[in-house]
Amino acid sequence: MARSSVDPQFHTIIEPFRIKSVEPIRFTTAAERERALEAAGYNPFNLHADDVLIDLLTDSGTGAMSSEQWAAMMRGDESYAGSRSFDRFEAAVKGITGLKHIFPTHQGRAAERILCGAALEPKDIVPSNTHFDTTRANIEAVGAVAVDLPLPEARHPEVLHPFKGNMDVDALRLLLEEDRDRVPFVMLTVTNNSGGGQPVSMENVRAVSALCRRFGVPLMLDCCRYAENAYFIKLREPGYQDKSPREIAQEMFGYVDGATMSAKKDGMANIGGFLALNDDELAQRARNLLILGEGFPTYGGLAGYDLDALAVGFGEALEEPYLRYRLRSIEYLGERLLAADIPIIQPTGGHAVYLDAGKLLSHIPASQYPAWALSCVLYLVGGVRSVEIGSVMFGRQPDGSEKAAPLELVRLAFPRRTYTQSHVDYLAEVLLHVGAMRDRVRGVRIVEAPPVLRHFSARFEPVDGALIG
Repeated sequence: MARSSVDPQFHTIIEPFRIKSVEPIRFTTAAERERALEAAGYNPFNLHADDVLIDLLTDSGTGAMSSEQWAAMMRGDESYAGSRSFDRFEAAVKGITGLKHIFPTHQGRAAERILCGAALEPKDIVPSNTHFDTTRANIEAVGAVAVDLPLPEARHPEVLHPFKGNMDVDALRLLLEEDRDRVPFVMLTVTNNSGGGQPVSMENVRAVSALCRRFGVPLMLDCCRYAENAYFIKLREPGYQDKSPREIAQEMFGYVDGATMSAKKDGMANIGGFLALNDDELAQRARNLLILGEGFPTYGGLAGYDLDALAVGFGEALEEPYLRYRLRSIEYLGERLLAADIPIIQPTGGHAVYLDAGKLLSHIPASQYPAWALSCVLYLVGGVRSVEIGSVMFGRQPDGSEKAAPLELVRLAFPRRTYTQSHVDYLAEVLLHVGAMRDRVRGVRIVEAPPVLRHFSARFEPVDGALIG
């Protein structure tokens, strides 16, 4: 992956780690994959992991932990209340966020559920740059309304913008002027996952924060990829080149009143999350809900050894050699695809490459879920598991109606410290092969689906009897 490295003499960015333990990958035939996909109801979530060659379904909890994290787990204090593991976890989170009340949770959606239960009422409005699926579902579960306010550029995959994940500040201002009493808090997601893993600038964080303070509205940060966002700011925003990712992250958190986090991302661990708040009254309501559903506030559904692994991981996520390698890995794949005229969201984000399935498979109407069909074909052809971010994930509305999502995307999310460049090169080969046969790909229809978060368990079938004609 050629690009500048620490030593200016050399240009290849190598993996900033050595492999100490390995997990075998099972190779499958096309016929085996076809049977597996049919048995899974053409839903990649239903595939058995042993049948997957390159697993890019998510970067959430799927990465490799470091030797320091494994060592830290041996210090795990499994006391029900007041454990030393919590003290280390809390110190690590406060050292980065500066927020007052720190509640561990078993994962990010639990933090979202607690925040929504403590802060929202029916008919409330929660604006965001772009809500992700579980955030939107938790908001809607209490009868509130999730509103996305991305930049206009975010709806055009080919448009280049250094901070395409920014919130539209003018749109937020108009919403607050009209409906301030219905907005208990504003949510800003860094990086903007549903918008292509795109970063949010410090200028935008500052502007959104100032607007929230003007209207007396708390600002919450969905910070599951805070380290990647901080490094993008260092690379792209004037005035931050000489600051460390930690310093940038600390400034970013200094503009908000609370945060939710799935620590399975930039916590570098396999499980965990947190809710962090400054408001004492809101924190008390959140604490009560946490005890009801997660456990005592000093373990929050996690084992002591998980808390210790996270305490180390929060710091490791901010290490520059790791961040340089991670962002370059994504960029490298994006360059390979663009050179072959495979449409993607540009520029590439921090944790994933997003294929523009709507453009790649323009012959498939949104009603036949082109992004879902593409994700199935990637598995069928090359054993690659990905995830649709399109009309299956976001098409169903709270009133039960259907509409096409703004974009039909397939996300290829890279687990942290898990795959090497040869895996990425193989992935590029598969994608180029599928791109060459794009006209043969056919759509799918939903056979059965639950009313909420249907993409996790819905079942499908090819519209024309086969995915590839």
